[in-house]
Amino acid sequence: MNKKLVTLAAILMTVTTACSTGGNKTSGGASPAPGGSAAATGGSQPVTLTIVSKDFQPEDANVQRKVKAIEEAMKADGKNVKLQVLPVQSGTYSEKLGLILQSGNIPDLIYFQGGDYNFAITQKILEDLTPYVDKSTNIKASLNDYNKERMKNYPYLLWLSPPISAVPVVRQDILDKAPSGKEAIANPTTDNYYKFFKELKEKAGVKYAYTTAGTIDELDSMFGQSFGLTSTWIKGADGKYSYGKTTQAEKEKLDFYAKLYKEGLLDPEFLTKKWDTKEKAFYDGQAGIIAGSQGKVIDVYNTKAISQNGAGAKVVPLPPAKGKAQGYTPVDVSKESRGWAVSKTSKNKDMAFAVLEYMAGEKGQIIDKIGIEGSEYTMANGKIKLTDKFAAWYPNFVESITNFKAPMDPSTPYLTEPAMKSLEMFTSMSTKDNSFVIPSDLASKWDAANAVYKEFAANMVTGKKTAADFDKFVADWNAAGGKDVTDYANKTIK
Repeated sequence: MNKKLVTLAAILMTVTTACSTGGNKTSGGASPAPGGSAAATGGSQPVTLTIVSKDFQPEDANVQRKVKAIEEAMKADGKNVKLQVLPVQSGTYSEKLGLILQSGNIPDLIYFQGGDYNFAITQKILEDLTPYVDKSTNIKASLNDYNKERMKNYPYLLWLSPPISAVPVVRQDILDKAPSGKEAIANPTTDNYYKFFKELKEKAGVKYAYTTAGTIDELDSMFGQSFGLTSTWIKGADGKYSYGKTTQAEKEKLDFYAKLYKEGLLDPEFLTKKWDTKEKAFYDGQAGIIAGSQGKVIDVYNTKAISQNGAGAKVVPLPPAKGKAQGYTPVDVSKESRGWAVSKTSKNKDMAFAVLEYMAGEKGQIIDKIGIEGSEYTMANGKIKLTDKFAAWYPNFVESITNFKAPMDPSTPYLTEPAMKSLEMFTSMSTKDNSFVIPSDLASKWDAANAVYKEFAANMVTGKKTAADFDKFVADWNAAGGKDVTDYANKTIK
């Protein structure tokens, strides 16, 4: 038996043992009892729950401290639980999680990151969380409108987080060197942003105005709606829907990106950039603008930019360009693409959900988001003051701050001003998309059509193709399977 098989066998044995242990300490029943009913308390002996999640490894000291804090806090709250964190081998999380699930030993609590739930869907191993959420208090208070819409469409994953989208930012010290920057922010037309981009390179000293990590998706967050791409499926004058990326609006957008690329305003290496090299280019001052998820990621960008370049390098969130419309990338509400699930096979479903409910409450969110008193924070005059160790702590259960009411000391806010600003800007300038879940019989055609688009878009932006080739691309996209999906879209979208 080679090393990989030995490792896999060890994982499966661990999962098997863990699930067996949990099954012998049953407390749950068929009906949900979120919030700590008698069915979910576990009595004098703790209810063991197996739990698996990305970046939640049993050997991690911070994970061990977080688990211990959760167990102690829940026990004090009358819910006696023991969390048995399952190891996930290094590599792609979805692949490793898939191996665990396909072994037949399903953890009680499972975190899905996306792209790893097909097996869960086909095997129907996930619990419908609707009745649990309906009876919850903390979770219901933490759901935003997008979360609610997604749960209606797919009630198996719970992800208390703002929509993950990209908000572009520029460093303040770089912005100050480009006189047109203020005008671009006040009146963010595509033309004003183009002028700003040129000044970033010519006057602020950056090598290129904008860099991304391998795709044009982050550029789309800034410019897509300004060209009229207000949703995935665009309704034409004839009342029929067309895929946005096959429309005249997309052709004009790609033509604009090609101009940015040709003039050196878009990173010439954007197709090969990775996340780390993209961010390094921003911190080093090579790139004027990058985009990151609003909130916590922008917070990280701000902290690192200041740490490397001084207080003048705080980041400034930028509004989306204004044109035929204005808004960041429309939010897909067809389903949650990541989040927590409760196993349908779990014998402790009530307690499993009780953990999620507890972590969405005030005490749970402090543990999850801030850390342990005396380590990541101290208390003074009833206020939470963060320490230097807080930088290494991050939430695993609840990213949303919708229901986060911790008494923070103003000198150490949970999120910095730019991070809060990015959340506010996204909330006020985001729109709901009309995308839908692609049915399994069309999935391969959809993947093939998307591959055709990605290749053409990259070629047009980098000058290998031009707008004159766009009609040929649309024909190829339809032939690859896009036409069948478009027909389905016109039957599905109401």
